[in-house]
Amino acid sequence: MTKVALTVFFLVVSATVFAAAADHRFVRLFKFPAAPESAIVAEGDLEPRSIGSYTLRIYGGGSSQFPTDDFITGIVRPRDGTIEAVHFIDMDGDNRAVLVVLMRSAGSGGYLAADAFRYRY
Repeated sequence: MTKVALTVFFLVVSATVFAAAADHRFVRLFKFPAAPESAIVAEGDLEPRSIGSYTLRIYGGGSSQFPTDDFITGIVRPRDGTIEAVHFIDMDGDNRAVLVVLMRSAGSGGYLAADAFRYRY
């Protein structure tokens, strides 16, 4: 194989592997219960799945056709593991859901960690 053909082959294989890895990144849109706001929880761009960061972004939700048009606020948090689930839980009985992000460590033990966020809408 020539150097040019080898380089093209390497770039195609690298792009395929990178695209496959990117498909497994946690990125999801959630609707707050009993409120118009939406939230996006996403693992960090171009980071390993086992460690890095994640973002929580809140949107106004004024349009059902475009739920992410009205950005309100957001936060970047450290992540030790992969995001396993996101739940809305009424933790104190006030009929207002708290957004809980569950993460599972990639190391031995596979322990769970959780971050809870209260958004006052």
